[in-house]
Amino acid sequence: MPAGYHQFCPVSKAMELLDERWTLLVVRELACGSEKFNDLRRGLPRMSPSLLSKRLQQLARSGIVERHTEGKDVRYVLTTAGQELRPVVEALGAWGVRWVGELGDEDLDPTLLLWDMHRNVDHTAVPDGRIVIQFSFPDAPTKTRDWWMVITADDADVCDVDPGYPVAVMVNASLRRMVEVWRGDMTWSQALVAGDIDVLGPETLRRDLPRWFTPSPFASIPRPA
Repeated sequence: MPAGYHQFCPVSKAMELLDERWTLLVVRELACGSEKFNDLRRGLPRMSPSLLSKRLQQLARSGIVERHTEGKDVRYVLTTAGQELRPVVEALGAWGVRWVGELGDEDLDPTLLLWDMHRNVDHTAVPDGRIVIQFSFPDAPTKTRDWWMVITADDADVCDVDPGYPVAVMVNASLRRMVEVWRGDMTWSQALVAGDIDVLGPETLRRDLPRWFTPSPFASIPRPA
């Protein structure tokens, strides 16, 4: 734990627990529904496994997270105290959308982008059967350039290697524009017209693709003029 602020103010007491690096982002991932260690890692790809384990232990000791074990299956679940942090995380995200400046190139993480999109799939809008979307980001580093999202009736997964299934739709996009579309900084239509996103596949699937995803919770936040 960091050194205390030694103030009776509740804000200072809360920040003694929450202002360590990555802590609130771990809470963010838990609030978004990730419960298994590997799923948390995929939402926090630049966080080391050892540090993630340490933060989970700290959150558990503080009563914010419970560790549930069933055989070899281990899940991390927010307690009542942890659930009460959900609106705090949402408010921080909304404030960040409105008032934090432009994204730097180092902020454009395709791993987080695809992981966030996959947990916002609207399965009622996706055609029946297995649907595979291939994403290609020419401006991303070579190792993170190509991705596959595999969607079935009740599940979705993200692969960084070809899973071997036929691709229904291929999305060639600037990583920056895809992030901006997902954040709600611009619309799919605007990115398509600008030529920053190109969707290949049958016309019906190309047209319906944006509706396969419920928008990011921050996409509707009004931006200041």
